[in-house]
Amino acid sequence: MLFRNYQFKSLNIRLIIYTLALTIIGILIIGSANPDSQKKQILGLVLSIIVMFGMALVDYDFLLQFHWVYYIVNTVLLVAVLFSGHDSHGAQRWLKIGITFQPSELAKILLVLFMAWFLTKHQDDLNTRKVLLSYAALCGIPLLLILKEPDLSTTIVTFMVLLTLICAAGLTRKIVVPFFSITVPAFFLYIIFVYQTKNTLLGSYQGERILAWLHPEDHPQKAYQQHNSIMAIGSGMLFGKGLNNDSSTSVKNGNFIPEPQTDFIFAVAGEELGFIGSAIIIILILLISYECIKTAKKANTLSGTLICVGMACIISFQSFVNICVVTGLMPNTGLTLPFVSYGLTSLLTLYFGIGVVLNVSLQEKRYR
Repeated sequence: MLFRNYQFKSLNIRLIIYTLALTIIGILIIGSANPDSQKKQILGLVLSIIVMFGMALVDYDFLLQFHWVYYIVNTVLLVAVLFSGHDSHGAQRWLKIGITFQPSELAKILLVLFMAWFLTKHQDDLNTRKVLLSYAALCGIPLLLILKEPDLSTTIVTFMVLLTLICAAGLTRKIVVPFFSITVPAFFLYIIFVYQTKNTLLGSYQGERILAWLHPEDHPQKAYQQHNSIMAIGSGMLFGKGLNNDSSTSVKNGNFIPEPQTDFIFAVAGEELGFIGSAIIIILILLISYECIKTAKKANTLSGTLICVGMACIISFQSFVNICVVTGLMPNTGLTLPFVSYGLTSLLTLYFGIGVVLNVSLQEKRYR
């Protein structure tokens, strides 16, 4: 029977509650930032809940049987973006097929499913040269396609997710330690190099954002969004100015942050909900990630563990980057805040992933 392995008392109710609570807070903030987007986000939530519970009832082992379908569809969509994608603000990231959506958002979820199958299949010979090179090649194709859009931030987040997955699958320390020993110092040396020489070695679109972050005084047109965002968060103080306020001193009301309902939604949260509201958002993100990790630890298959770890990484890494950007700790990247920012593609794909994690929780006590 379809539900023979399901232990419904093991359903992770806390994960559902935290996810819904964060999304509802996001809808309230979106309504204050851009009322026209709120109704669409509410509709997106209704559809997302249906998707989440639908995926919770689908055996994740059944889903993984279509691994190559996910990878091929993912690659085709990313290639299609490069040839017929919708251009906005210098980036070609959206595809219109009846509806407009962002394939790179879907790519993160599909890659987690595909790599969960791949790493489970090769768990006994994971650290061989053949498997490692195969994994690198399979990761490299979608990463290069996303980078080409260009979408450096999503490329970095996706890379970190894929790197965490292979580490969680059992990558030997003989590889992990040298890798981080080289890449971490290299990253900081690059930042020092860019700061001193003002040469990013990147394309103008990406390079200007990095320079605007390191030298805002030389790039006021590129740095103003982050500068205004920091002012907005600071002005909220402890309790904020209140949602939907009409204060003339509001950075949001003065339109100093373009499209605040998307990438810079956390700035609106800081201004209108204050430190308390911002802290609640961060705590909910941490709790969602924690519940995914806890489900991963209880999973009785490696593939189930990797799916949960992958979802935790997507949510936590992307949230970390978004909040760092809004607070001026990183260059402007264009990443949304999971469950909070406006965006139907992001919301639906995240709830799809949460649904699969819930299915893993339903099968915690099944045997291999």
